[in-house]
Formats: sequence, structure tokens, C-alpha cells
Amino acid sequence: MTPSGKSTRPRGGIGMRWLVLIVLAAPLLVFVAVLGTRFGLWSVEIGRDLLTLQIGRWLALAGLAAAALGVLLALRDLRRLGLIAVVSLLVSLATVGLFVRQQALLVAPAPLDATTAPGDAPGFSAETAGLRSALHAPDSPAACPGLTGVPTQVASETATAALEAAGFTVQKAGLFQSEGLHEGFWFGLRHDAVVRIRPGRTDVRVTARDGRDQGDAACRLARDIVDGLQAGR
Repeated sequence: MTPSGKSTRPRGGIGMRWLVLIVLAAPLLVFVAVLGTRFGLWSVEIGRDLLTLQIGRWLALAGLAAAALGVLLALRDLRRLGLIAVVSLLVSLATVGLFVRQQALLVAPAPLDATTAPGDAPGFSAETAGLRSALHAPDSPAACPGLTGVPTQVASETATAALEAAGFTVQKAGLFQSEGLHEGFWFGLRHDAVVRIRPGRTDVRVTARDGRDQGDAACRLARDIVDGLQAGR
């Protein structure tokens, strides 16, 4: 303290705190958006589309700018501010990198309705089909690169085990067909799956219940099920 009672503490530390808060704004917003969506406080449109993919993306860029400014500010006092500036820069780069990667996944061409048999896709049970119709869910079966059916008739137990191993909750299980429901970890987006068992061949279909862009989620889940079927042979 000076004789006048004013603090002689450098103001750089105060400015750095504000810059750190800006850097952390995007990760914190995404965390809140995910929790709010999962607990039903707001819809996927708000939590995912608005808060995360729109506002969060701009906050991530603002955080990168703030981190760069923090590095410049730290040059005045590397001993006290250097570590904070470096950590903030790494966090901001990681945040922007994740947003860039997610955007690339979302815009990559991939079907929302993936199947191993696009010309004769497995159909859902009447109950599931009715629910999907009411939700206006995607209904255009398409192939995925490298996704093929299993050239054998698997056991019904193998089909249900493959669904469970891929993260699906089995909804129906029978000798010739099993169905499952998958709920995404982050925003709870759902996918229906059906495994159709026929003599000499077993086919898979995975399709989203939501028509918004989800990257290759349907293809990835379908591959996971096929991998489980192959492992259980």
C-alpha cells in the first residue's frame, strides 16, 4: 500500500483474470447447454443448435483472441502471468479445435438412415415405425462406405448382444429380428436400430429419430453393430 492508501499491485493481473474468463466462457457454456438439455430444462434446438453450435462457436473464437491478448499482457510480467497465459492459450486452442472438428463431422456427407441392404432395407416393427412416423423421422435407407451385412444367419442372442455392445437398449428381441434404441451421450439424440436375421444373411439398419445433421453417427453405430455380430459368430 502507498501512504495514500492506494494499492501498488500491478493491474495486469486484473486484466488477465478477465481474459481467462473469456477463454473459459465457451467450455462453460457448452457444459451448461449439455446439462440443461439432458435434464429437460430446454430443447435440443436451444441447447445444441443455439447455445453450443452458434453462440459457443463465437465464444470460442473470442476466447482464442483473449488468450492471444493474454500472452502479450504476460510479456510484461512472465514470472507472475506467464503460466496463466500459456494454459489459457492451450485451452482456447483446444476449444476452437474441437469446434472445427465437430463442424467438419457435421457437414461431411453421410446418411441419417444407414443400412447394410439399401435395396432391401430391414423394416421396423409396427410400433417403432408408427412412433418414427409421428416424429417425422428420416426414412431413406442408404449405404455407408465399407458397411456390409453379415453373410450368415446369426443367433438371436448374438443380435441382442451386438445391439447392447453398441450402446443400444434392446426394445424387441425375436428369432428373426431385434430392435434397439440408442441415446446420445451429449444431447440425447436418438437412433433406432433393427437387426434382421435371414437364412444366409443378417442385415442392419440404424436411423436417426431427428432430421438435424449428425455427421456419420448412423453409419458409425451401424458399423459397431456389425462388428458385434461378426465377433459373436
